[in-house]
Amino acid sequence: MTYFESVPNKPGLNSLSSNACQLLDFNLLVLGDGKTYQGASGKREICAVILGGRATFDIGDTRFENVGARANVFAGKPHSVYLPAQSQFAITARGNVEIGLCSAPSDLSTAPYVIASERVASGVWGAANFSRNYHQILTLASQPDLPAQRLIVGETFTPSGNWSTFPPHRHEKDDLPREAFHEEMYFFKVSPADGFGIARYYNDELDTGYIIRDNTILMAPKGFHTVVSAPGYTTYYLWFLAGNHRTQAVADDPTYAWVGKTVPMLKALGH
Repeated sequence: MTYFESVPNKPGLNSLSSNACQLLDFNLLVLGDGKTYQGASGKREICAVILGGRATFDIGDTRFENVGARANVFAGKPHSVYLPAQSQFAITARGNVEIGLCSAPSDLSTAPYVIASERVASGVWGAANFSRNYHQILTLASQPDLPAQRLIVGETFTPSGNWSTFPPHRHEKDDLPREAFHEEMYFFKVSPADGFGIARYYNDELDTGYIIRDNTILMAPKGFHTVVSAPGYTTYYLWFLAGNHRTQAVADDPTYAWVGKTVPMLKALGH
């Protein structure tokens, strides 16, 4: 089973060569100015996160003009578009554009909509050298009025030398309120682009590390996961989850859970 790979960055639709997840899928859409991609969502809902650039979306009879603002993922909050299941759509670039297409099975009947950057919640998780900044794009907690059946979507920025998703956590089974089953994927970028990070991923079958570079992806259908940025570099990842519902709950690795308990104290000390 392959849990980590590089995603091509060629013009057009770039797909995963393999997929360890049963629910989630990801495609990277790269379009030059004026180019159009046409597709259909079928039995899946799609959250199209504009990583950089602008695009016009035609979804059935609905048009969203010039969606997007930031030049790249490190240049502000994203604009996104939700495409419901059973949609015919066309995406046309207004200048060069790069879009992450996150998808999951759905039979939800709803209208498409834009998630403007003003709707994206932001903040800091963790403390000290395991603090990181986040954007919540499509979550039940931050955007409860936006309909979706399975998808949960956001972004994390891990500063130079810092750890992210620490303590390592998993979400393997529905045992609320302690844990909720969700598959998850992380799609990575690094700034400056010649840098790297490291992801540790471990479950009942393996315990391994992966070298994070631009346009790599971690697929985590189960197991614990965590990320660290090399000194001098910021690691970005677009994270998206799908399960039986959209209520989030994670289980920390009990070996390292004590680190998470230090957050209130570290914040009180200004860390």
